[in-house]
Amino acid sequence: MTSTKAGKLLLFFLCFNVIFHTVISEDPHTCPADLDGDCGFDDSAEWEGEFFPGIPKIKYEGPKSKNPLAYKWYNPNEEILGKNMKDWMRFSVAFWHTFRGTGGDPFGAATKMWPWEDGSNSLAMAKRRMRANFEFLEKLGVDRWCFHDRDIAPDGETLEETNANLDEIVALAKELQGTKIRPLWGTAQLFMHPRYMHGGATSPEIGVYAYAAAQVKKAIEVTHYLGGENYVFWGGREGYQTLLNTDMERELDHMARFFEAAVAYKKKIGFTGTLLIEPKPQEPTKHQYDWDAATAANFLRKYGLIGEFKLNIECNHATLSGHSCHHELETARINGLLGNIDANTGDPQVGWDTDQFLMDVNEATLVMLSVIKNGGLSPGGFNFDAKLRRESTDVEDLFIAHIAGMDTLARGLRNAAKLLEDGSLTELVRKRYQSFDSELGAQIEAGKADFELLEKKAMEWGEPTVPSGKQELAEMIFQSAM
Repeated sequence: MTSTKAGKLLLFFLCFNVIFHTVISEDPHTCPADLDGDCGFDDSAEWEGEFFPGIPKIKYEGPKSKNPLAYKWYNPNEEILGKNMKDWMRFSVAFWHTFRGTGGDPFGAATKMWPWEDGSNSLAMAKRRMRANFEFLEKLGVDRWCFHDRDIAPDGETLEETNANLDEIVALAKELQGTKIRPLWGTAQLFMHPRYMHGGATSPEIGVYAYAAAQVKKAIEVTHYLGGENYVFWGGREGYQTLLNTDMERELDHMARFFEAAVAYKKKIGFTGTLLIEPKPQEPTKHQYDWDAATAANFLRKYGLIGEFKLNIECNHATLSGHSCHHELETARINGLLGNIDANTGDPQVGWDTDQFLMDVNEATLVMLSVIKNGGLSPGGFNFDAKLRRESTDVEDLFIAHIAGMDTLARGLRNAAKLLEDGSLTELVRKRYQSFDSELGAQIEAGKADFELLEKKAMEWGEPTVPSGKQELAEMIFQSAM
């Protein structure tokens, strides 16, 4: 058989398969967005079919359900501690991992090619991905999404052409999201293009600094246009590889001026969303200037920006900085800076930012304890800045991963509520510090106890008795709620 005849025969079977599927379907007017199939698809037209034809709208079925395409713990309208679960969570889908993730890693090529992809980064392909995004959100039952400017629209030959491309895609997104869906946040991608090899706001080249400012200006505008609730700064290359060729003080000053200009422009255009900084210690730079929550808080205070920004804490970034996610959330919370959470996790046996979906119920419970103490995250939320494993290549895996992540955090919320309602852990912590619930303790906490007074008390009381910390009991109480 010749290769031409074989190709024709293969095409016949592909066409027959799609036609057969359409005939037996309850809805003969939709067919999968499969570029290999013949379903009236025209390369010059925008895809109007169904991207996930075998996936129903995901519903809550309860803990006993064995259906992988159903929620077991996330019941959006169930009230927990006086607030609906969906309002505690405010879940969001990350466009870049979900619709631009390929499964590639530093050691291997892409493993994923979704049926609707044609391998290009054209405007037509960008529109197709955007339609897939909103069908995914609708079926998942999530009403927020997050994006980088360059993930949703391709670069042009000039900045003007790039902005025009972005405008065209954003106009489609505005139409598709209607009145019920909006971005949790938007951001500018200032780390992939070679121009940003030395950073954007901290680049030693003024032309790059100006280009980064123009890109952020446009990204804030489109986030505002789409009704975005926040805007994120992730300084992937805002740092250094070696101090031998770096003026760190000058770079930090430049970054502060960049943030000041962003604040001024936000106010000028009437964007009321929260500006968020996302800490990360390294990768790709050796040292990034927003290393962790404490470092970012110190930067904001030093430059008088503490009232203009909050933090977007990513759990995997916390791990890379040598902290737990709970530590980073508490550090942000007690500084009044907890604004949003990128819900993911890393692998303790892998040393880089693996961006896995959070599946550890214990960790989710600790996360939710901080969120509850914070009174929630609004106008922030939980963004699934997480990607499928390289080996997970089925379209339904996109749904399964998000369902599992949402259920894990829902279980964490339920467990955290149980712990707080029980009160045993709260009481254990209270008793540890009860010696400060005294007249002297009140003076210390009010800043009215000087060293002379404390020395007098130490001599009067003698050697102090130090009680047990009851760490094992605390862990026992915590585990009892799992």
